[in-house]
Amino acid sequence: MRRDHRVVDPNRAPKNFAGCSALALMTKAPRAGQVKTRLVPPLTNEEAAQLNRCFLRDTGAAISAYCSSLIAPSPSRPSARGVAVYTPVGSESDYTDILPTDFSLLPQRGKNFGERLYFAAEDLFKCGFDAVCLIDSDSPTVPAGNFAQAIELLSLPGDRIVLGPCEDGGYYLIGLKGLHRELFERIDWSTEQVFQQTSQRATQIGVRVHELPRGFDVDDRAALHRLCDELLGRNARDRIAPRTTEFLRELVARDDRGRIWSL
Repeated sequence: MRRDHRVVDPNRAPKNFAGCSALALMTKAPRAGQVKTRLVPPLTNEEAAQLNRCFLRDTGAAISAYCSSLIAPSPSRPSARGVAVYTPVGSESDYTDILPTDFSLLPQRGKNFGERLYFAAEDLFKCGFDAVCLIDSDSPTVPAGNFAQAIELLSLPGDRIVLGPCEDGGYYLIGLKGLHRELFERIDWSTEQVFQQTSQRATQIGVRVHELPRGFDVDDRAALHRLCDELLGRNARDRIAPRTTEFLRELVARDDRGRIWSL
C-alpha cells in the first residue's frame, strides 16, 4: 500500500532542505474537465486527465531518477529533491499513485500564474532550499539531463537564473538562486513573449541568464500530434516518457488513429 506524500508547511519547515536544490513540479490535480481542456476535443475530458496523469508520472520519474543518482553530493553535484507544488488544497490524495514516494507536496498560493510561480519560489526558499527550479507539467519529453544541467548551473558562484525555453515562446523550467519578483510581473503569460520578456527582465535587473536545450509543451492539438510523432512515429526515441507512450499507443490502437494523430 502506497503511503501519502508529506505536505510541507513553509512557515513551519525545519529548514532540513539546506544544501539542497528543489526540482518543483507545478501541477493542478489531474481531474477530468479541469486539466488539459484545450485538448478536448480530440480527447474526451477523461482521456485528457489520464494523459495529464501520464505527464506527471513521466516527469516525476525523471526528477526522482536524477535525485536518486546523487549518491555522493559535492559542491559540483549538489543534492536535489522532488516537490509537487499543487492546487487545489484537499487534492493531496490524487497524487498518491502518480508521483514517486520521495516527492513532497507544497500547496500553491496566488491568484494569477505569475503570482503562483513567485509564491512557489518564495515558499520553497522558506523551506531552506538553496536553489529552486520550477518545472511545468506539460513537457513529458524533457530528459532528466536537462534538470541535472539546471542544478549544476545554479551551483555556480554568483546570482543567475536558468531558463528552459519552449518552442512556443514560453519556458518549461525557470531556475533561481534567489527571489526576484520582477521576473514574474508584467509578463504576457500564455503568449510567445514569455521567454523573451523574462530574459530581458533578468538582464535589466543584472542577473545572468543560462539557457537549457529547447523543449515543447503539449497544450493544443498540433502539439499532441507532434507528441505522437515523437513517441510513436518511425523515428521515435526509446525510453522517453514511457507512461505517456503506453497511453497514446493504447489510445491509437483502440480508436481510429486519425482522431488524435492525423494521417
